[in-house]
Amino acid sequence: MQRTVWKSSSHLVVLFIILVITTACLGTPAQTAVPTLAAVANLPVGGETAVVVTNNVVLPGTFTPEPQTTAVQNNLSAAVPRALNSEPSATPYIPTNTPRPTWGPPTRTPLPTPTFTPSPTSVFAAGAAYRGNPVFAAGGYPPVTSGSKLSIHVIRSNRKVMDFVRAARPAVIKSVGDLGFLTEVKKISPDTMTIGRIDQLSQNYDGNPEEAARQFVAKQLEQYRLNPGVDYWEGWNEPNPTMANMGWYARFEQERVRELARHGFRAAIGGFATGTPEVEEFALFVPAVETALQYGGILTLHEYSAPEMTHLYGAALPGYPAYADRGALTFRYRWFYREILEPAGLVIPLVVTEAGIDGIIGNRPGPGGYGWEDFQSYAVDKGWGNDGTEAFINQLAWYDAGVRQDNYVYGFTVFTAGPVGHWKKYDIDRILPDLARYVTGQR
Repeated sequence: MQRTVWKSSSHLVVLFIILVITTACLGTPAQTAVPTLAAVANLPVGGETAVVVTNNVVLPGTFTPEPQTTAVQNNLSAAVPRALNSEPSATPYIPTNTPRPTWGPPTRTPLPTPTFTPSPTSVFAAGAAYRGNPVFAAGGYPPVTSGSKLSIHVIRSNRKVMDFVRAARPAVIKSVGDLGFLTEVKKISPDTMTIGRIDQLSQNYDGNPEEAARQFVAKQLEQYRLNPGVDYWEGWNEPNPTMANMGWYARFEQERVRELARHGFRAAIGGFATGTPEVEEFALFVPAVETALQYGGILTLHEYSAPEMTHLYGAALPGYPAYADRGALTFRYRWFYREILEPAGLVIPLVVTEAGIDGIIGNRPGPGGYGWEDFQSYAVDKGWGNDGTEAFINQLAWYDAGVRQDNYVYGFTVFTAGPVGHWKKYDIDRILPDLARYVTGQR
């Protein structure tokens, strides 16, 4: 680029005169207002998607961290009628205080700890062969037939998380985003099943489901390879497919299972949100279950309730009578197994990868709030314990005693340790030592 050079002072004089005249004509320019500094919004890391199920009942979303854009690091160190649906109405559930298991120091009224009784219909009962699952059949992860099935969901690992693993040696652990520490978990507790998920913000039932599944795996494949401590990989988070698109989702999951297997990895299929799907919708998902069984996969889903974990336990689902040991929120999985999977001989291993209390659930009694800490006083008043921590752990023990009756349930993970942003409302870090004592006390 060439530059123009002024070669005489006369040019400078002429330029100065023009500048003075122009300035006088224009006058003083108006001042442009400078915007004030905007307050920084305190937003959660990642996003939360509420799910509307039936009759505008809002169910909670779960942790969805922002996708990673840099190289992945492997070492990231109430006694009123309650209804979920209007048709049929839910059978009124009146919570009682008996029997509930204790988790350590006795409550005001010591309660017996339920003993484990294998279900007579379980595929694991009496040494029955497990249909089509080479992982379980080969003894890779035998069913948990004794001890607690309680464990934790992790967003960011920390010292308390690893202390829990060392003390509890849990049946299973689930993490989202922060995955490198699971390699250390496997060293400390080789028999602990590890489940990982990498966030995928786009969850659309568009295009060819098989191609969508292959693209999904290809996008995350490098991160799978960098995290050998993960036993099973989840896909979508809390999908809520309808009758119109459950078939699409089943095909997506089938191909994701196969594509993972081509690369030497195993899949955790489903990932359904609390209170979903309906039984007839789940029936359309059976092909994915069949494929997962062929390739040694597992099924995962989420179960929350509020203001206590027993809310809507014993409630009916649309088109079905009420059963005392099933629920619309907690123990909803029993509908899928008893109505569909057990009769078909397709009992796939299950992990409840998020569990606990979530006040976002709509049409419920009790105070407002989010995580378990917001409902401590309510739980104490209901007789769950002498203080908030004891009351929450006794509810988890109630749930634990139930899932231990179902041999196909490998475990459940309480949401969440290592929270960030909005998820700090669900923080269980401070009670991890108490949870470890509960788990070890069940051996």
